[in-house]
Amino acid sequence: MTNDLLPIAITLGDPAGIGPEIIAKAFRDAPDETTACFVAGDVGTVRRACQALATAGRPAMPVAEIDAPADVLRVPPRCVPVLQVVAPPVLPIAVGQVSAAAGRIAAECVLWAARSALAGEVAAIVTAPLHKEALAAAGYAFPGHTELLQAEAAAHLSLATSELPVRMMLANDELRTVLVSIHMSLRDAIAAVTFDNVLQTLRISHRALGALLGRTPRLGVAGLNPHAGEGGLFGSEERDIIAPAIEAARSEGIDADGPYPPDTIFMRARGGSGLSGGFDAVIAMYHDQGLIPVKYLGVENGVNVTLGLPLVRTSPDHGTAFDIAGSGRADPGSLIAALRMARKLATPVTALSCA
Repeated sequence: MTNDLLPIAITLGDPAGIGPEIIAKAFRDAPDETTACFVAGDVGTVRRACQALATAGRPAMPVAEIDAPADVLRVPPRCVPVLQVVAPPVLPIAVGQVSAAAGRIAAECVLWAARSALAGEVAAIVTAPLHKEALAAAGYAFPGHTELLQAEAAAHLSLATSELPVRMMLANDELRTVLVSIHMSLRDAIAAVTFDNVLQTLRISHRALGALLGRTPRLGVAGLNPHAGEGGLFGSEERDIIAPAIEAARSEGIDADGPYPPDTIFMRARGGSGLSGGFDAVIAMYHDQGLIPVKYLGVENGVNVTLGLPLVRTSPDHGTAFDIAGSGRADPGSLIAALRMARKLATPVTALSCA
């Protein structure tokens, strides 16, 4: 198979959550976006999800078990291709409940997909949501997808994890934000606002967004404190850490500006609906500072992208939603947006065109 014909792998996510349902809905409702995509997971789980969506006037989509990623190109349309990459669960997975068995399945699907991408067998991976507590119960010492993928990619490259810095970007049609720190306590996140971490975030964002946009991206940097410190009255991080990191980045040719007050910079950056945003992305100092504005604009269109990996990885910007799992109410919009983003990031080098 040539590089421009590689498929995209969608990982199952936690089988007790909404992952299987939104995957089935994506194949049902968005055939163009799921062209040349397959599920890296468990055939039985996907088949049950498809059957649960069947109605009198809309029969269940058939599931086709494939033996290798390349086989997706031979699967008939209106069918869900699934590659069995985990041992099927011995006992049924209870929907909406945390379990080590579900966490194991979710993690093994991600690891298989990461290794396949690193080996050049797939163009990109799109990860359905996993549950962090279930992941821990299964014995994985990672707080989420990002850290799991970072460790796997670093091992593949024979690097220490610290030698492969990655960042989380959350994006929708109106706003992009990249985080200096990801999954840690707020106290630890404040301590993580260092000159090196801010400069590293700017460098990673500059490279990744430059490749995506085809030009030098405009990066707006949020402050840490209210009013961006107000000249040191409310904190000195802006003056002593963030501003010097911005200046260092600018000396390298990175188009970065700030720090700006966190309560207004996202409005300046927001585009869409005929608006032209002032920045291509906002560099946020910690998880909730950056994610709340994007998610407020609508989780159904948000996409999580891991920057800095030697592979393309996107994900919906929501979790496993155990409270509605199995009810048929899960919205596949964010997963479909993640598929669209993955194809854009992988094109034209590796992804199969759906035109």
